[in-house]
Amino acid sequence: MEAILEMRGITKKFHGVTALNDVNLVVRQGEIHAVVGENGAGKSTLMKVLSGVYPHDSYTGEIHYQGELRKFAGISDSEKLGIIIIHQELALVPLLSIAENIFLGNERAKLGVIDWFESHRRTQELLEKVGLKESPSALITNLGVGKQQLIEIAKALSKEVKLLILDEPTASLNESDSNALLELLLALKAQGISAILISHKLNEVSKVADSITVLRDGATVETMDCRAEAISEDRIIRNMVGREMADRYPKRTPKIGDTVFELRDWKVHHQVHADRLVVKGVNLNVRRGEIVGIAGLMGAGRTELAMSVFGRSYGQRISGEVRMHGEAIDTSTVQKAIRHGIAYVTEDRKGLGLVLGEDIKKNTTLANLTAVSRHGVIDDGREFTVANDFRKRLNTRSASVYQPVVNLSGGNQQKVVLSKWLFSQPELLILDEPTRGIDVGAKYEIYTIIDALAAEGKCILMISSEMPELLGMCDRIYVMNEGRFVGEFPAAEASQERIMRAIMRAGSHDGMDAPPKLDTEHGPLAGETNHGN
Repeated sequence: MEAILEMRGITKKFHGVTALNDVNLVVRQGEIHAVVGENGAGKSTLMKVLSGVYPHDSYTGEIHYQGELRKFAGISDSEKLGIIIIHQELALVPLLSIAENIFLGNERAKLGVIDWFESHRRTQELLEKVGLKESPSALITNLGVGKQQLIEIAKALSKEVKLLILDEPTASLNESDSNALLELLLALKAQGISAILISHKLNEVSKVADSITVLRDGATVETMDCRAEAISEDRIIRNMVGREMADRYPKRTPKIGDTVFELRDWKVHHQVHADRLVVKGVNLNVRRGEIVGIAGLMGAGRTELAMSVFGRSYGQRISGEVRMHGEAIDTSTVQKAIRHGIAYVTEDRKGLGLVLGEDIKKNTTLANLTAVSRHGVIDDGREFTVANDFRKRLNTRSASVYQPVVNLSGGNQQKVVLSKWLFSQPELLILDEPTRGIDVGAKYEIYTIIDALAAEGKCILMISSEMPELLGMCDRIYVMNEGRFVGEFPAAEASQERIMRAIMRAGSHDGMDAPPKLDTEHGPLAGETNHGN
């Protein structure tokens, strides 16, 4: 196959710092080409060079597209030639309709007047192509993230896309939505559309990619042809991080003590629809030094459970009991929850976990300002010392604590969020999707930090959509489905098969008042693989 794109010797610097160094990338006509690498490796920067976000005079090197040398002065230049980029942060306007979003800036108009009939007709055609049945007049705000991703692709198709660039398209999607998007990508490939896929999920890369290019520290390490040979995840990881990673998770020797945290008959009603019960009489406990996981499908109620415990940040008509060290406590506000030693690391670090425009120093102390204040005035020297200590302790890679967190990689942003909550000196640390959108090398560092906290005697409650992560890290796993716990497994008896079986079996109990019996009494079943510690 001939090349639709060749990027030759691309070098890009920011204020003297080299972000890309002599990068080469070749994408063939009608192939899916994955670009992988750790956070900060230069993937997004390279795509911004390609799409014209960084104009041709801001970098050195050449872009050849469809056999011609191209010099894009802006993103409109690349879009005119069919190069369309879909960023990880979706660019849809929530309060506009699907049709309005698809043709925003590219309106179907006659004599300056929008032709709504044509806009809706064409939108309907595009929605059918991406497998959506929504009305063109439906508002974006009423759609899930998975459907919004498909609408972004429909928008790209409206611009007669020839080379589609997707930056972490499945980072916020559940498994079924991710699979639907990947199947659509394969269908577009069959129609001759080329694609560049940036993803940290190596299983998805292996599923759809024809070629894989690995970037490390702003340079091309290797390009692999998946059609010529089977490419192992270990080989990809070795190229990404520059070292072997025989163990994805740190070795643990748990030292588990007495029960510290308990929930008893915890019930939570929906934030808006008060008659809908989203957490249905949950009982839970975490012991000192223990890492306890909560597994479940998207929508099972895991985040709602965590947020309701943390100062009732979610829900209404909440009932049940929260206990620490055997005593009932009041967690009705965030401040009270923090005072009782509870901390919550949100799954949305950019929206809820950090103040992106502020520096590391200010973000680190946000949850415990009284500890760096005197008579209500923040002691800048004390704040600097605290932030710098955590920066060293968690190995946060930055120029200094004065660096804005918006300029950090995902893994380093997560370390700042962890620093913020560790400074509040919690006994229970609730981690909601702690490694979402983080590359494999940074994940290992986060796992090491979590392991060290458990070794210090902290109680860890860990929510994750990645079952291998729970199986690799946790001492015990609760399984949640439709607001209830439907299984509980010690690590030695846990497997992906048993967890999914508990979820699927629970589905047959829909509509029952009593929750299904927890599956805690059987060992691993024949044919199952034990992934526990």
